[in-house]
Amino acid sequence: MVIRAVVWDVDDTLFDYTTADREGMRAHLVAEGLLAGYGSAEEALVRWKEVTERQWARFAAREVDFETQRRDRTRIFLGRPELTDAEADDWFQRYVTHYESAWSLFPDVLPVLDALAASHRHAVLSNSSLHVQDRKLRVLGVHDRFEAILCAAELGVSKPEAGAFLAACDALALPPDQVAYVGDHPEIDGRGAADAGLLSVWIARGGARATVEPPVGPRRIASLAELPAVLAADTRFGAPSTFG
Repeated sequence: MVIRAVVWDVDDTLFDYTTADREGMRAHLVAEGLLAGYGSAEEALVRWKEVTERQWARFAAREVDFETQRRDRTRIFLGRPELTDAEADDWFQRYVTHYESAWSLFPDVLPVLDALAASHRHAVLSNSSLHVQDRKLRVLGVHDRFEAILCAAELGVSKPEAGAFLAACDALALPPDQVAYVGDHPEIDGRGAADAGLLSVWIARGGARATVEPPVGPRRIASLAELPAVLAADTRFGAPSTFG
């Protein structure tokens, strides 16, 4: 089956979220005078990452809304459960100022979007909120590359649930077997998209997830430069998955 469209994850797929988050939080902690409370900057950043991942998991499971997970991240990280919503929002927004100053696309993004511009349609599916991702894509200069931008906060369904991926297919008016999904998480993106019937492509750029045993279903690539060849040689039907 010919792949006619690519649906993209945003954070750590198109946008270097990990670097921006680390640099932004490091600068924020310095500005807030909070580093002295930790053994090192690295210890503080590891703690922030752990808190963020736990609260994002609650949001993805629809246990809390988007604003609540941000406030809870702040309260738990600071060890200050008494913070009012307004105080937590103010602290988080000061972090966001530093975080946004470190925003950047991965260097392989624009070349692959250019390479696929004439041959494939493009959309975004993120487990974040439209308010956040719409603005991010505009600031990064790629918003107009996508026909549709769908986010879990507005959809009411999150990856890896099939409904999230199928909503993206519906937005493009294409069946799942004509759509590829590209994301950085082997389970949430990789297995989720494969189980929903899309051509699933897992971009494993390195870091902790590079050593993860690849799940059954997604194609594994190390750079988006490999994506055009994967799309051109879709062998989901009758051939095993390949991993680079």
